[in-house]
Amino acid sequence: MTPWSNWAGTAKASPQRVHRPRSTAEVADVVSGIADAGRRVRPWGSGHSFTAIAVAESDALDLTRWTGIETADLETHRVTVRAGTTIKQLNAELDGLGLAMTNLGDIDAQTIAGAISTGTHGTGARFGGISAQIVGLQLVLADGSVVTCSADERPDLFNAARVGLGALGVITTVTLQCEPSFVLTAQERPEPLEQVLEGFDEFAAACDHFEFYWFPYGKNALVKRNNRQPLGTVRKPLSKLRQFVDYELTENVAFGGICRLGRAVPKLVQPLGGFAAQVLSAREYSDLSHRVFVTHRGVRFVESEYAVPRESLLDVLAELRALVPRLENPVMFPVEVRVAAADDIWLSTANSRDSAYIAIHQFVGMPYREYFAGFEAIVAQVGGRPHWGKMHDLDAHTLRTRYPHFDDFLRVRKECDPAGTFTNTYLDRVLGSI
Repeated sequence: MTPWSNWAGTAKASPQRVHRPRSTAEVADVVSGIADAGRRVRPWGSGHSFTAIAVAESDALDLTRWTGIETADLETHRVTVRAGTTIKQLNAELDGLGLAMTNLGDIDAQTIAGAISTGTHGTGARFGGISAQIVGLQLVLADGSVVTCSADERPDLFNAARVGLGALGVITTVTLQCEPSFVLTAQERPEPLEQVLEGFDEFAAACDHFEFYWFPYGKNALVKRNNRQPLGTVRKPLSKLRQFVDYELTENVAFGGICRLGRAVPKLVQPLGGFAAQVLSAREYSDLSHRVFVTHRGVRFVESEYAVPRESLLDVLAELRALVPRLENPVMFPVEVRVAAADDIWLSTANSRDSAYIAIHQFVGMPYREYFAGFEAIVAQVGGRPHWGKMHDLDAHTLRTRYPHFDDFLRVRKECDPAGTFTNTYLDRVLGSI
């Protein structure tokens, strides 16, 4: 048995067998053998989901030996990448080809298959998440068959598998629509929270990639505005010293120390949170897109994130701001707010509606359940949809009311995995038992 834990320590497993295939054919052999034996299997990514979505009860599929770009068409900018490739490795290999992803989240440790399976999104009112950049997928189904899908080939499978939770089969390759490498300008600065909220719609519309962090107990928000520049723009990155001071020392070492102090002495959390909001620094720079999108996160936390209709954001935030002072235990971590364009992916949190994302966090080891439950009750009033890789308590009965294509997804799941080879306890809860 091989002990496994996710990054946040919120999910653990000890599968009896860990398989490490090196090809699609080996994946197919492993899956068909497990299915014939009546066991279950879950693919492992990087463990960056906060839920138990990757927990393997008997067999785990470790794809860390199945990585790298398989093919790249420099005329169409389409790239096929193996499922175990991390976003960090993919960005580096795309950079070498003069290509880039259109949009990214702020973490690059996930595998490409794990990121799309849970709906990693990034920010930008005119942009979709990573799954919206997919033009083709290859999967191994429960019977060991290898199938491909796209908008034209097996379109129902394509609509389901772009955010498939690992419930349909094992993704072996992903074909992405990339674009020529581009530079982003980054403007990051503290601004009064009330001002940010009042101008939110204007700011999100005027900026390619807009987000802000609200620090509970503070009056300021950290606002990030990233804008795409014309091809050929000369980048002006931060110096290595400034990067180290701002991101490593301030946002990781110093903030981690503040969090540990707050955890040890909870009555200090509110003044510490106010202090953190007051000492936020401003910076402006430009760099290759993936170096601006991605931020190193060295301080561990637990997280819940919901997508809500764009028009309901301010009401939800008002209720969340009213909730925080009433909590028995204080909140040590900021709230992150982002936006995304509507898409047509069946289990995407942005399916059929322009969305705002609200992510709440708590420093690891500090009480969070009352906070997360209160947040979940607030977003339920506006049909909030939980991020599939972040903590929530919803089940299939409730999720069916939030997704217009929920039953379409279950139909495709039944066709691809009739015996439940790819399920686990988490999927039984959010999708129902097969």
